[in-house]
Amino acid sequence: MSERLRLGVNIDHVATVRNARGGDLPDPVRAAKLAQAAGADGITAHLREDRRHISDRDIDALKSALSVPLNFEMAATDEMQAIALRHKPHAVCIVPERREERTTEGGLEVARDENRLAHFIAPLAEAGCRVSIFIAADRPQIEAAARIGASVVELHTGAYCDAHAEGREADREAELVRITDMAGYADELGLEVHAGHGLTYGSVPPIAALPQVRELNIGHFLIGEAIFRGLDPAIREMRRVMDEARELTR
Repeated sequence: MSERLRLGVNIDHVATVRNARGGDLPDPVRAAKLAQAAGADGITAHLREDRRHISDRDIDALKSALSVPLNFEMAATDEMQAIALRHKPHAVCIVPERREERTTEGGLEVARDENRLAHFIAPLAEAGCRVSIFIAADRPQIEAAARIGASVVELHTGAYCDAHAEGREADREAELVRITDMAGYADELGLEVHAGHGLTYGSVPPIAALPQVRELNIGHFLIGEAIFRGLDPAIREMRRVMDEARELTR
């Protein structure tokens, strides 16, 4: 039996628009409050090392303003660890980060960096943060995430979403099978399973229908869709599509 699927809304790209011109508008904290009112179960914000969108003051303001959990996406650096330990958000999601990338382009390489990552996440878990690792739907990475003590894995859905958008049906089906299998495997290992990256109204139903997946984190598409229909209805429609897909698994 599957429980209600949680929706985390990433508000990074509200800050991207703000930073393109400077100043205070549009305000990502206002967007987070609107998302919360529209039915988001949590807010995700990625504080990058180069501060290209979310800023330190945004994190301060989000922590004060929200009544839903804050999911703090971050690279595995000493600076980000110190910020997370200062704020103690509900959740931290460790993601790979390269300065030249436009967005997070793949999962974290955990299997080759187990010792460092185990020591990195231990203080975060001890501080009461739920620790998530953003990884490819890949067996060795899932096993490594379990070994280092993560409580959650977030499976990268980018390749699946790209294949869906480009009409590459065989690739789409292959990626969906991989995500399905690895969601089940992670669940067997006792990890909570989340998923995200590139999800849209069209691509989300098969992922939302997976009973092991407990949370989806969606940002760029919802902020883009908000330009045309408004943030509240954009989120409510995503919530509806997710719930409808989930209902099919009950």
